[in-house]
Order: sequence, then structure tokens, then C-alpha cells
Amino acid sequence: MKAAVVVANEDVQYQEIETPSPKAGEVKVRVRFSGICGSDVPRVLYHGVHFYPIVLGHEFSGDVVEVGEGVTKVKVGQRVSGAPLIPCMKCDDCQNGNFSLCKHYSFVGSRQNGSDADYVVLPEKNVVPFDPSISYEQGAMFEPSTVALHGLFQNDYQGGRNVAVLGCGTIGIFTMQWAKIFGARKVVVFDIMDERLALATRMGADAVVNSSKEGFMEEAMALTDGKGFDFVFESAGQVPTMQMAFQLAANKAHVCFIGTPHKDLTFTPAMWENMNRKEFKLTGSWMSYSSPFPGKEWELTAHYFATGQLKFDPSFIYKKVPMKDANEAFQWFKTPGLVQGKVLLENDWND
Repeated sequence: MKAAVVVANEDVQYQEIETPSPKAGEVKVRVRFSGICGSDVPRVLYHGVHFYPIVLGHEFSGDVVEVGEGVTKVKVGQRVSGAPLIPCMKCDDCQNGNFSLCKHYSFVGSRQNGSDADYVVLPEKNVVPFDPSISYEQGAMFEPSTVALHGLFQNDYQGGRNVAVLGCGTIGIFTMQWAKIFGARKVVVFDIMDERLALATRMGADAVVNSSKEGFMEEAMALTDGKGFDFVFESAGQVPTMQMAFQLAANKAHVCFIGTPHKDLTFTPAMWENMNRKEFKLTGSWMSYSSPFPGKEWELTAHYFATGQLKFDPSFIYKKVPMKDANEAFQWFKTPGLVQGKVLLENDWND
């Protein structure tokens, strides 16, 4: 088969490699789309892979074309996405249903070959069928949706409260939608780009705030009558938004950091006192899994995509690129701010 193979730093080559075959309990998927995740960028551009050569890709959609011995729940011809984590299922964390915290895991697209190829093979339990009414492009967005929903569960989310979502990327937009689906009183989305805020409005945000503009904090607090937000979700992984979360939180709020920072994060004593005086709860969120594996995050994404309540917008996608041009696509990420949305690598099967 053909695959986009990372052979060295900044060197992704479209090569002929051996086509994988499913072993017992495994499923072979013909890949339609494979998304470039933010975590893939340092793997390609900044010596971030575990080994060379490697086929990346863990956000994907496709069709089941072959199943191994003992596979009963997944059928050939089904349209599917896939949960990329392969936990050991034996450690204490796995036994407690905390699969994201497994220390002995494998991962499709980083520790073993992934979906930037014609075909990918993964365990049956990792395969997530979805309704044919859901497009393949949308099917490749399951993983970002589940990451967002896992953040809600980690933050002990309850409806009927005011919610702030900081960062208007793909995960931020999904976080906003999940908060609405589960009954938020008001969801306010923050970003520094008006076009991303316009997308948030189209997708259902009750209000948006451009946090690059003077006086934005007063504007934001006025939306809650000065009380602040009961639930705050940081999805950008940026120092300013992580600090902003402490300011926006109401008394007894719940604050969740979904985003991952890549720079040192510091707080002044006055900033930190926000947490002490407000007595808010701060937690992190990692990946997107619960028990039974892969979890309700994946089941609910398939359900709400199918009903249309969880919306997909074409502007989620920055560009669709032939798989053979993967190396060129990764070069775009060298230019800060150029890529706005998801880059999907596409296999054209002409059917």
C-alpha cells in the first residue's frame, strides 16, 4: 500500500510499504481521511517521533474491508472512525477505567503505524462505527469531539450554569456545543480572531468576546452580572488564556485545562489568589476515554453527530490535501497563524 512515512525530521515521503493484515480480534480499515493533529506537527518538524520510520495519523475515517478471527461486532462495509489509544487493560489505572492514564499503552499513529496510509489496522474494541448519513470528513473529527466531551466529564459539568470556553479552535467549538447540548444557561466563547468567533456564533454560542480588545474582561463579566462563570474550559493551551481562566471563574467555579501549554506558565500572587479567594476547583483533562472502553465520549459523539445536534461546519477544515502531498502540508505549520482549521489528508478511492 501507499503511506505517508516520516523517515527523518521534516521529511515525510509517500512510499510503498507492506499492507497490514488483521490478526485475531483486529479490523482493517480503508482510510478515506486522516487529520493532522496539533500533536503530529512537533513529531514531524521538531524531532518528536518515537522512532523512524513511522506512519502518523490518529484522527481518521474509512470503511471496514476485512476483519480478523473472532471479530463479531464490526462488519465489513461499515463506515467507521477509530479510537487510537490501545491501553494495556492490566494496570491499576486501566482496571479502574482510567484508560487515558495507562502507562503501558500503545497508540495508533505514534507508537505504531497510523492512518496516514491507504489502510490501518486496529483492535475491534477501538473501531467506532457511525451512521452513513455522517460524511467521511465529519467522521475524521470524532477524536477532537471526544477530547472536548471528556473535558466536560472531568470538570463535573452540570447544566443550568454559565460557561466560558477559551479558545475557538476545533476542540473549543466542540466544547461549546457539548455544553449547550447538556443544558448550559449561557455559553460564551473567547478568542482573538473575529472569523473564529463568527464560526462559534454560527455553531450556537450565546455570546462571543474578542479577548484581544481593550475592556474585554468588563464585557465578559457583564454577561454574568459580574459574578463570573460557573464552568470555565481552556482549550487553547496558551499562557494568556490559562491565566484568563482564573479571572473569569466565579466563586465555587469549576475550571478545566483541556489545552496543553508549550511554554512556561507562571501566575503572580494576585492571580493565584483568585483561586484561593474564589475557592474554585481546577482540574486537567487528558485524551478522551472512559469505561467501558473506549467510552461514552465516543458513543455520544456517534449519536449526536447522527442526530445533527452536534454540528459540523465546513470551515472546521482548512484544506483537504492528497495523501501524497503530506510533506507539503506539514510545511504550512512552520508559518505561525497560517493554518486555521483542520488539515485533512485524503485518499481518493474513486468510488
